[in-house]
Amino acid sequence: MRIVGGAWAGQVLTSPGKRVRATSQNVRVGWLTFLEPHLGGARVLDLFSGSGALGLEALSRGAASVDFVEDGVEALHSLKANVAARRLPAHVPGAPPGGRRKSARIFKRDAIPFVRALAEGAYDIAFADPPYGSRKLDLVVERWMEVRFATVLGVEHASDRAVPPGGARLEFGDTAVTVYGLPSGSGGSGPGKGKTPTSGGGKSPAHRSRKPLQDRG
Repeated sequence: MRIVGGAWAGQVLTSPGKRVRATSQNVRVGWLTFLEPHLGGARVLDLFSGSGALGLEALSRGAASVDFVEDGVEALHSLKANVAARRLPAHVPGAPPGGRRKSARIFKRDAIPFVRALAEGAYDIAFADPPYGSRKLDLVVERWMEVRFATVLGVEHASDRAVPPGGARLEFGDTAVTVYGLPSGSGGSGPGKGKTPTSGGGKSPAHRSRKPLQDRG
């Protein structure tokens, strides 16, 4: 597993192990490419962060700070190793991100009570990739719709899973990403070959049976 774009392109990441479902590279690249125009100087929240690959890719592509939220033991081991390898200092709460100095914090917390405690505008961009089939995806989106704790929220899910409407949808085969909060037509330069942005939520309430896995990497 590697960082694909930006200042750290090509750097290797520690994998979280077979029990943790990692966001595939093509999904990560398509997702971050779509949001890249909004990453410069952004305060990012990476929920269910696993190895931290999404948040670290965002930092590599211009984000200023990332808060990683993860409570799985296996995933935390790889997350801490990956953050330490980038020599990222902890961001001081309330202080603006400084220049080229990037920062990161790791929270060993369950993502749902974490987002429920957030105030409006706490972050610029939030990523969420809960276990497929989990009710936690709905809880994160519902909380965001109540309190916009991030300007933009992106959630990864199975392509046949119904999600709340109102987001831009990126297709990656049997995986999809729905991005909420972007004005119409304000995404990136396009998600790339084989990844189709559409509006609205999931098209079908059916959800294929999948073996539950721990949070992603």
